[in-house]
Amino acid sequence: MKLRTHYVLACCLCAAAWSGHAAEQVQPLAQDLNEAVSRLPVTVKNLYGRSVNGNLIVTQFKPAGAGPFPIVIINHGRGSDRSTPGRFRYTQQARFFTERGFAVFVPTRLGYGDTGVEPDPEDSGGCRDKDYAPMAEAASNEVLAVLAYAKQQPYVNPERVLLVGQSVGGYTTTATAAKMPQGLVAAINFAGGSGGDPETHPGVPCQGAKLESMYAQFGKTAKVPMLWIYTENDLYFGPQYSQAWYAAFNKAGGQAEFKLLPPFAKNGHMLFVSGLNIWEPLVAEFLGRNGFPAEPLTK
Repeated sequence: MKLRTHYVLACCLCAAAWSGHAAEQVQPLAQDLNEAVSRLPVTVKNLYGRSVNGNLIVTQFKPAGAGPFPIVIINHGRGSDRSTPGRFRYTQQARFFTERGFAVFVPTRLGYGDTGVEPDPEDSGGCRDKDYAPMAEAASNEVLAVLAYAKQQPYVNPERVLLVGQSVGGYTTTATAAKMPQGLVAAINFAGGSGGDPETHPGVPCQGAKLESMYAQFGKTAKVPMLWIYTENDLYFGPQYSQAWYAAFNKAGGQAEFKLLPPFAKNGHMLFVSGLNIWEPLVAEFLGRNGFPAEPLTK
């Protein structure tokens, strides 16, 4: 697996706020987080079974030193404008993890940002005829490719892996956990799901029962501890849906704990991006229970 990696000391990135996913201003790479950008060639299947080839953009952060550091992969969501941001960073969220000794990998999946890929491999069809399985397969295979690359880095511990994702990224995280890659220790799902639209059908995702079936399928094989964090005012996926998905996942054999938090801002779907002070204690406690540092490491 050949990879082109670029370590840049002064490069600017412009990224826009995007359906509650990543919000970044024009700024140089985070030198204090050893930020780097790589491109990783992958091939996946789309909704119609056709192969889609392209290059993932992988943003990397790491603590100072040689490691070995545990791995965390942060998976982004999906918005109406898939062209922005050009690449996902989640710099503030990455800092939370690097302070606890993690090497962080944030892939921008095919069909998003500057990956320049069409057709969209995560297209799940129209609202009345959704098929969420191909999306899960394509996205989780990309995450596995990023994990394989991450494990090649000399500064990581390949047997200490954490997956994190928001919205479609949370759905992707759960789908990837169901494949139980070697070294996976735990996973965190922030507002995971798909098919939501806060404008046309707030709180009610397209074909929510089909997503419930998908989560039940994931629960059959996902055997690591998971933390699911949702809010009462999520305008993409209302509580009746997130609770049903959680129940289906655990009934099938999954090992998730569910946190339904009070309303956050105007749309609780934004919690991962804008509510760090709210979710950090929950995540820190979860990390500690699963053998990762709960508190920032002494500098």
